[in-house]
Formats: sequence, C-alpha cells, structure tokens
Amino acid sequence: MSQADYRVPSVIRGVLSKLPAYPGSILFVSGLNVVVMPHLPADTLTQLEGCTLRIDVRDAGIAFDFIYRDGAFRAARHEGDVALTIGASAYDFVQLARRTQDPDTLFFSRRLTMEGDTELGLLVKNSLDAIDLSTLFVDRFGPVPAFRRKHRSPH
Repeated sequence: MSQADYRVPSVIRGVLSKLPAYPGSILFVSGLNVVVMPHLPADTLTQLEGCTLRIDVRDAGIAFDFIYRDGAFRAARHEGDVALTIGASAYDFVQLARRTQDPDTLFFSRRLTMEGDTELGLLVKNSLDAIDLSTLFVDRFGPVPAFRRKHRSPH
C-alpha cells in the first residue's frame, strides 16, 4: 500500500473542514493535558509559556490552535501569525504517535512540516522524543479496556 492509500477521503475532508475549529482544539488540548503534559520537564513547560501553536492535519482539512499558559495547554483562536505550525497527514501523525515512523524521515521526505520558530520546533520535537511511551500504557486508552474498567464488578 502506498501513502496515498491512507489519505482522509475528500468527502470526509469536506465535512471536517466546515466544522468550527475551536471545539476540536478543546478536545485536542484535553488530550495533551492528560497524556503528554505530565511527562514534559518543567524547563520545557517554562519555555512553552505563551507560545502559540497549531497542529495542521492537512488531509483532513482541520487544524488545532492552542497555547501553553498558566500550567496547562489551552485551546486558542489564533489570529495572525502562529509561533509554530506542525503539519502532516492524519496517517503520518498517527505513525509519529505510535513511533512507527521517525520525525526526521518524515521531515526530510516533506511529509512533516514545521513553519515558524525553528528553536521552538526543535524543543517540541526533542521533548516528545524524550517521552517514554511505556509509561503512557497506550493500551489502557482503547475502547475495550476503558469499558472494562468502567463496568468491572465490585466482587
């Protein structure tokens, strides 16, 4: 299968691109705050303070705008320039999250883009690379394990 086989279909892109961006950003930062933020070093969070960021899921036609402020990632409505925009396809973002694809490989093949503050981009990349994914217990967040936890018998 080629990379093109993993593109968000145009009909879905058409629907997603018409949805308001802010609610999606709220969901996105909720995930960042629960899953990623506890694993970021304090000095990284200090450097992120006040930075305007955007994740652009190009093939889905959606973007998530957010900022790190006062100890949490917060959804934002950016107007004008953003300090850092990270863009890729939905498939490539999933591959990055699963660590089945190297960010440098995607970057040099032009499948991952970073626009804006280069230093901030390196800070984000290196911070995410440093997170030990085994501490996240990714299998806990799937629908079946979550359902089992919620509906366990008290006996």
